[in-house]
Amino acid sequence: MKLGNKLLATALLFAGLVLANYLASSVPARFDATAEKIYTLSPGTKALLRHIEEPVTIDYYFSEATAGLPISYKNYANRVREMLRQYVRASHGKVIVRTIKPQPDTPEEEQASAAGLEAQALPGGGDQFYFGLVATQADQQRTVPALQPQREQFLEYDLSELIYKVQQFDKKKLGLITSLPLLGNPGQPMLGQAAQEGQYVATEWQDTYDIVSVDPNATDLPANLDALAIVHPENVSPGLQFAIDQFLLKGRPIFLAVDPSNQFFKQQGGQQAMMGAPPQNVSSDLSPLLSGWGIAYDPRKVVGDSENAQQVQLQDGSLARYPLWLGLQKANFNPTALPTADLSSLLFIEPGGLAAGPGARITFTPLVQTSDKGGELDAAELQYAQPDDVSRQLTPSGKKTIAALVTGRFPTAFPDHAKGLRESTTTSTLIVVADTDWLFDDYSVQKINFLGQTAAKPINDNLAFAANSLDFLSGSPDLISIRGKGNSVRPFVVVQRMEAAANEKYERQLTGLETQLNDVQSKLTELQGKKSETGKLVASPEVNKAIEDFQKQEATLRGERRDIRRALREDIDALGHRLLAVNVLASPLLVCAFGLWFRRSRRR
Repeated sequence: MKLGNKLLATALLFAGLVLANYLASSVPARFDATAEKIYTLSPGTKALLRHIEEPVTIDYYFSEATAGLPISYKNYANRVREMLRQYVRASHGKVIVRTIKPQPDTPEEEQASAAGLEAQALPGGGDQFYFGLVATQADQQRTVPALQPQREQFLEYDLSELIYKVQQFDKKKLGLITSLPLLGNPGQPMLGQAAQEGQYVATEWQDTYDIVSVDPNATDLPANLDALAIVHPENVSPGLQFAIDQFLLKGRPIFLAVDPSNQFFKQQGGQQAMMGAPPQNVSSDLSPLLSGWGIAYDPRKVVGDSENAQQVQLQDGSLARYPLWLGLQKANFNPTALPTADLSSLLFIEPGGLAAGPGARITFTPLVQTSDKGGELDAAELQYAQPDDVSRQLTPSGKKTIAALVTGRFPTAFPDHAKGLRESTTTSTLIVVADTDWLFDDYSVQKINFLGQTAAKPINDNLAFAANSLDFLSGSPDLISIRGKGNSVRPFVVVQRMEAAANEKYERQLTGLETQLNDVQSKLTELQGKKSETGKLVASPEVNKAIEDFQKQEATLRGERRDIRRALREDIDALGHRLLAVNVLASPLLVCAFGLWFRRSRRR
């Protein structure tokens, strides 16, 4: 072959590769080889995109030119950009994405600030950058003020929720059934009863939802409710219980909070007992519904946890750990469930326990659990028990579930009823919490006076958990069906295990070294000679021998430590070289193999 033909063939091959790469990037089809399909849109998102009536414009803000931007943000920005492309393709033009790169002192920065985005600071100070989303449909606008790599597993949910919310023009209707004064109490001045303010959790719910109070004695639910919240139900009529059952079976979401030992009614009962009135029922339950739906809950049992016990003040002013007041931390929350993924702390007061009933056909997902030191006590024994007595009586029996997400096709709790559904027509969603005290201000906020106005400062994430639960439930069924996915950054498990094993061995050696150092120093102190007039140490032969032994031991241990570190580096470097060789040679070898196969086939 002449040189000119070879150059032409090379040029054509290069042009073919460029064209093939361009066509591959333009083809709407993608192959997702990740373990958790993190680049594949879920059926819920696709259904939500099909329901878009008017185009939704998403402005994607990212200050990618900011110096010193962490690599984690750059990688996550690429992940967000690629996911938005999938939304554009799947929506068939109903989702429009515009990329904006705000920089300091530019119109783009002013635009980002005016849209409600938050300027994020670089680690260690320095410049600020913008990384967020603004969705617009007609005159409606919603924002994600600041995207965080830590929420990567919920990226699809956050994007779908943004598109869903920008299409909502009216508040959702939330039905509320409760025996507690969450909404406040107007009082009866004629009888000397002062008005009570509502709890902050209800105030937050009212900002987002149109709350419709439902009387427990009613026989049916109001029409057109989007979701239902039931908190400490008391004396709910059979007709209303059946209506609640059918509400869930129709695919409408429910938030249910019951309690084996409610503090509000405990205090009310104490005051009424002093006036000669009968005691209040401090526990709540919806036994026919919970058992019929396949959820086990015993209103006579209280859950404790000695590991997460909170300190309480006794009558004598002293402090004691009380295992029935639970200060739970991040390790106790489900990190892959949207209502609890971003929580850091929760406080529950004498909660109950939940579990899937025997033979249940629903999916029971724990949201909040105790530690392995969890146990149960009879609620009736708490009336006169002291914290020390409770601690001795509590026998650990493993993790206990305090809050759960329950999904699936629920069976009706009233199979003998003449009318109504026998099973869920679609996937139904229920969040159950076996405590109600956590919704009260006393256990969730600190009230402060600021310029004559009363403000609330959260002392934990109780309010956030309540808001997350209602936000999750009040979304469309398509939105609720979206689950968290894995991260695009996969840990190198093999290397991590090698490092962990080497570090463990190193720690053992270091511990041994420190022990020997302490022994030698003690011996030196015992054998220390008298000091001369010049202040110099008069060392005896024994001390000199001890010093020599110590120096030899130290040199030996340091040598062993160097060997361990060198072996660790060699193993990791060898593994890295093997992976590099595979990455570099895999493509050429495959091309060569294809070329040999093609040449052989052509000769045949």
